[in-house]
Amino acid sequence: MEAADDMDQFQRLEEKVDSLIQYIASLKKENESLAEKLHIQEGKLTDLTHQLEQLKEARGKVKQRVVTLLERIEQADI
Repeated sequence: MEAADDMDQFQRLEEKVDSLIQYIASLKKENESLAEKLHIQEGKLTDLTHQLEQLKEARGKVKQRVVTLLERIEQADI
């Protein structure tokens, strides 16, 4: 009987080890997927930051042109 109990314990241990291996494999896949998504989001953030800087620069130029036009109007004494 003891040999059968030992075999049952080994079988349960093997099943648990197999289960853990599968769980680790699924965690690795999930980690890779999340790392890829993070990389994509970081790229998007970089693009949006660049666009924001361009918009700020354009806004500054427009503001300067408006100021220049207002100064010209004042000089024309209209």
